[in-house]
Amino acid sequence: MIDFGFFREIFQSINKNKLRTLLSGFTVAFAIMLFAILFGVANGLQNSFNSEFAGDANNSIFIFSGRTTKAVEGMQVGRRIQFDNELYEILKKEYKDDIEFISGRVYKNLTASYKDEKSNYTIRAVNPDHQFIEKTDIIKGRYINQLDIKNKAKNIVIGKLVWEDLFNGEDPIGKYIDLSKIKYKVVGLFVDKAEGSDSNEERIIYMPISTTQQIYGSNDYIDQINLTFNPSMSGDQAIEFSNKLKRRIKQIFSIAPEDQAAVRIRNQAQALEEVSQFNYVLSILVLIIGFGTLIAGIVGISNIMIFIVKERTKEIGIRKALGAPPVSIERLITFESILITSISGFLGLIAGSVILDSMEETLKEYWITDPGVSTSLVIGATITLILAGTIAAWLPANRASGIKPIVALRDE
Repeated sequence: MIDFGFFREIFQSINKNKLRTLLSGFTVAFAIMLFAILFGVANGLQNSFNSEFAGDANNSIFIFSGRTTKAVEGMQVGRRIQFDNELYEILKKEYKDDIEFISGRVYKNLTASYKDEKSNYTIRAVNPDHQFIEKTDIIKGRYINQLDIKNKAKNIVIGKLVWEDLFNGEDPIGKYIDLSKIKYKVVGLFVDKAEGSDSNEERIIYMPISTTQQIYGSNDYIDQINLTFNPSMSGDQAIEFSNKLKRRIKQIFSIAPEDQAAVRIRNQAQALEEVSQFNYVLSILVLIIGFGTLIAGIVGISNIMIFIVKERTKEIGIRKALGAPPVSIERLITFESILITSISGFLGLIAGSVILDSMEETLKEYWITDPGVSTSLVIGATITLILAGTIAAWLPANRASGIKPIVALRDE
């Protein structure tokens, strides 16, 4: 049965000592609020790093060509390195056991029109494997296939935003788009879920690489080669594999081994390893600061509770003189501490969440995305403070309850 008299005493004590209650409550609320904000910002920073790699396969490698900066074998400096289909086939054949998917890329910027709608878009000419490297999600129709490559078909796959721009809700599959006065059949519609609905990735049009090479260049040139390495590779093996690829490409094009500009490789495994290391260090740092904040809160609430019990020594003496058992005195002070700490912790949690929500747009400018903190983590921190407050209240209350009434009444 609920002892209403007991709780009435607690609330009367709180009401009579507003400043004391405010100080102890503020200590707990501020510690929880700071804890929530700190972890929320750290999580937002980690979200930003992770989202940078969400649009591509985690085991992807991107190979770019440039110009030579070192003379070698009588060849002049500044020579343009041009990738081609032959290089694509060499890499695909020689490293077939190490490569999961591989695709060339050719970039074009063309004007697309359908009926009365018209706009400029980036064209990516690719091989079929590109779908799995870029994590393209087909929601209608299909992607570029090997038959399109073989027949140099005028088939294209459009992004969701291209469809919204040109088709006004009309089903695009089977329709023909005019790309700089050449008709192309739409065979697929895709979204890029990793980047979000407003992503520029969804303003891209894909077409067979062989078609682009024939129509827009009459050559077999490739601007970029993308691939994914065997998922069974470790991080170190993946980095060594990308170094091996670079050495082989330099050998094919007679590039000096120390020339860093002629061929550039971006290995997702290396980037992810760097991000993982950063996230690990950030997590450790946040944990140290977070627990430091909690310890400061624990020390603060402990000092306040010691002061509160000392302040109430005469009251304790009166209670004992009236026949109150020591356990009832301990229970009264302890439950008062639990109540104040619980309510303050909840208010601190709400304040931290409100501050994070209100600063979300501002934090995006500092590359902090979706700042938030696990509710269970903050509740755990609140419970820790509640336990600390309980112990901090019980110890001096236990000591004070053992004092003889006459001694407690004489206390100044």
